[in-house]
Amino acid sequence: MSVLDREALEQSPLADLHAIASELSLDGYRRLRKEQLIDAILVSQGEAEAAAPEADDGEAVEATDEREDEVPEPVEPAEAPEAESDDEEEERPARRRRGRRGGRGRAAARSDGDADGESDGNGDSDAHAGDGAAAGKAEAEPEEREAEPADEVIEGEVDLLPNGSGFVRVSPPEPSDDDVYISAAQVKRCELVSGDRISGPRRAPRRSERFASLVRIDAINGRPASEVAEGARFDDLPAAFPQERFKLGSEDPTVKSIEWLTPFGKGSRVSIVGPGRAGKTEALHRLAAALVEHEDLEVFVALAGVRPEEISDWNASSTPPAAANSFAASPDAQSHAIELVLDRARRTAARGGDAVVLIDTLDGLHPHAAHKATAAARNIVDGGSLTVIATASEPIGGETTVIKLDAGLVATGRFPALDIVASGVLRPELLVGEAGAQAIARARSVAEEED
Repeated sequence: MSVLDREALEQSPLADLHAIASELSLDGYRRLRKEQLIDAILVSQGEAEAAAPEADDGEAVEATDEREDEVPEPVEPAEAPEAESDDEEEERPARRRRGRRGGRGRAAARSDGDADGESDGNGDSDAHAGDGAAAGKAEAEPEEREAEPADEVIEGEVDLLPNGSGFVRVSPPEPSDDDVYISAAQVKRCELVSGDRISGPRRAPRRSERFASLVRIDAINGRPASEVAEGARFDDLPAAFPQERFKLGSEDPTVKSIEWLTPFGKGSRVSIVGPGRAGKTEALHRLAAALVEHEDLEVFVALAGVRPEEISDWNASSTPPAAANSFAASPDAQSHAIELVLDRARRTAARGGDAVVLIDTLDGLHPHAAHKATAAARNIVDGGSLTVIATASEPIGGETTVIKLDAGLVATGRFPALDIVASGVLRPELLVGEAGAQAIARARSVAEEED
């Protein structure tokens, strides 16, 4: 074999280098990188030349293939980078496989941690936005979790948020850093309402959390939570026709005519209807201002599909909305906003309280969602009540009171703007007595004759 220099070897393809290494009987040459292989070939080639004996006449004796044992064994190059042994080479894939499995294990741990975060229900508040990631870190660091102190039992007053979650105010009514977060799932499961007095163990805040979280609810208003949660479903509670009329006490002519000619009471299902610019939203504003004066009432406002300017007007009023979106929102988003508010009102009524939900408007909802919203109203037998007052272009169906406004009267500034002929009350005698019901009938008759 002719002597090759480094430049020639570097220009040779890897296959040729392997052939040369095979001829030199280099062990493990296929595992060497090209640079390492070139170094090994050069070193081995130099050793072979030095070991070849010289002939008496000064000519070099060629090593033949007839006796392989005379071929000098290649010496591992001391200068070349150390190559991995066969054992190390066999262990390398195993280490890689273990590394890959470890990666999957860490991913699984993160997944488990995220699942734990979701089960706690801590994603319902901005203060707990990073809870899933924190739970994943806690899962991957068991030592840190084990170091957490035992859960402390706290007691306080429930303060619900518009998104369905809430806080236990330990020093009500003012918020503090010691308040404890309640997930929306816990609120719904235990039918909590603002003002409930509850107790239960709390969990210390994890990374990225600002507040501690309630682990479970043990007692509600002095009763075991299990007893409260096992109560009858709201939709299964027996209902009766409204019998207690709301006394509005307003001097506004339209609201005053509503109170006496189209009365409604606790548990009524009310629609304020009329064409555009008939004053439906304004009438709802004035009814809300009158109802909020009743200290025994929980008044909620839900805006769905309204003008952005109307949202601002409601926010500046004495009854800011519990949920609001404009007409740019999808029908599903509008339905969801209304359902959140109705859910809170149902819990109030199921506990024996009286709630009123004012909705503006039902026009953007699917018919089924509109019917579901108005159907939530009921006067619970020997219990509380939920009254729904909603605006719409036309009656939805199933109302106990329909208030029709006349756009022509509003346009010309003539008030009251009530269309008494198109309005109506189901079983008015239960609200205003027989004499009051007869007076309403006479007013309708006079109005029909004038038309």
